[in-house]
Amino acid sequence: MKSVWIIYLTILTYYLLGTIGIYFINRRKEAQVKKRAWIKHITYFVITNIVFFSIPFNPLFFRIIAIVVIIAGISELFKLHRESEYKYPGFFYPAILIFLVFSAGFFFFSLMDRWLILFSFLILSIFDGFSQITGQLLGKRKLFPSVSPNKTVEGLIGGTIIAVLSALVFDYIIGTTALKALFISLIISFFAFTGDALKSIYKRKYNVKDFSNLIPGHGGFLDRFDSLIATGAGIALLELLLR
Repeated sequence: MKSVWIIYLTILTYYLLGTIGIYFINRRKEAQVKKRAWIKHITYFVITNIVFFSIPFNPLFFRIIAIVVIIAGISELFKLHRESEYKYPGFFYPAILIFLVFSAGFFFFSLMDRWLILFSFLILSIFDGFSQITGQLLGKRKLFPSVSPNKTVEGLIGGTIIAVLSALVFDYIIGTTALKALFISLIISFFAFTGDALKSIYKRKYNVKDFSNLIPGHGGFLDRFDSLIATGAGIALLELLLR
């Protein structure tokens, strides 16, 4: 069995590097802004640990997490639609259909080999975290300011580069060639970005900042797990295509 603790210590190193990045990002900001950033970072750490250890030690628990995330996600989508007094049905129903398709792929992903799931989760987490950090440290050019003003070209490039290079660190987890690991990491980065973008489009349409306040420092389950849902669907699709 692969050493989960060596993998964990490696990902902890990434987390510590991210913590240093967050310190430099927030050191001159107002106290309230700093507080929100650290709450989000600590909550992210807790969630990452729960998901991380559920995958190799108890895959059934990860499947339960997947079901909870899917149910919570669709509830948040309906919640915003209801609070808008059921505006934009022509937008809402296609959005629900897209979410259900992604969710089906995500659930299929939760049934796949635990080491592929773990590899995907690690690369996704690295992409997600370092996209934000490099974007805030280096970002100048907005990707789509009308939808998500905080997303930058530099953040996307930085997160993708670090995620792809990290595939060479973790490729032994899935026992594949470096080239295939790099390819999978690109797929993960693409779908992670897609999930985040779709979430932002939905929130912008309904003119809200958060889906809910269920997770401290985050804008709800979809705000935290959108990339994981999309990544899972992307890896499930890749698996079907390669059969």
